[in-house]
Amino acid sequence: MRDLAIIEAPSVLGLRPSGVQDLPAALLDAGLLDHPGAVRAGRVEPPAYDPRRDPGTGILNPVAIARYSVRLADAVGAALDAGRFPVVLGGDCSILLGNLLALRRRGRHGLLFLDGHTDFYQPSAEPTGEAASMELALATGRGPRLLSDLEGRGPLLRDEDVVAFGFRDAAESAAAGMQPLPPRLRAVDLDEVRAAGATTAARDAVRRLTDGGSAGYWVHLDADVLDDAVMPAVDYRLPGGLTWPELESVLATALAGERAAGFDVTIFNPRLDPDASIAARLAACLRKGLSARTGRTMR
Repeated sequence: MRDLAIIEAPSVLGLRPSGVQDLPAALLDAGLLDHPGAVRAGRVEPPAYDPRRDPGTGILNPVAIARYSVRLADAVGAALDAGRFPVVLGGDCSILLGNLLALRRRGRHGLLFLDGHTDFYQPSAEPTGEAASMELALATGRGPRLLSDLEGRGPLLRDEDVVAFGFRDAAESAAAGMQPLPPRLRAVDLDEVRAAGATTAARDAVRRLTDGGSAGYWVHLDADVLDDAVMPAVDYRLPGGLTWPELESVLATALAGERAAGFDVTIFNPRLDPDASIAARLAACLRKGLSARTGRTMR
């Protein structure tokens, strides 16, 4: 199995400097690197944050996000070319664009999207213009071309190559006027995950991602997919969510797949975790999931 290449991507260009930029340091301090074969593979620093909404696109920092995505794609691509499995520590969810660009340069890939929200907003419906609420729409080619057609390679994903998994924001997003998810994108909300069981639902998701014509799939984790009762250290909270054992099962199933191409973690906010207890639990959860990838248990 490939060694893990830990890449730090502390960008909050798609959100705000709320503390999410401290995620990489918090998880590394909590022992994420205490895993056989894990190596630090660099840090991609973002440019300065601009709080002004761009009048042309309706998005915060669109030019900076586009440029950052290219630089992050270079770092992820270097890990792939070295035969390693990239593990990217965000930052906000807009880092997904750079990760997917790295894969798009190498052909057609899919995405397992683990998030409490579907993040399919169009700029006109997103109250503050945060790309972290739009990244799935942008990745599937919807939105301003600057971000939906990176390097002229857009869309980064085909609708049918995406599984949105574990979300619970349907009522909230509909009330806000978010555009609907397209019919060819597989949407498995929290109730459906629970009805099938987390492991079975994850197996079905992986099967869908590998039965088509894609070369593999990326796994994206937004920490707010977890139950708010155990993961309050996020910026946009919603009641409910996956339990720790459910997430561990989903990650183990998804990351063990031979065609899993990489993994990112976003949105956990260490400033909302003053005693670092949540960071420790999240790092332990991630190590268990990654053990399924490497075939090695943590020390």
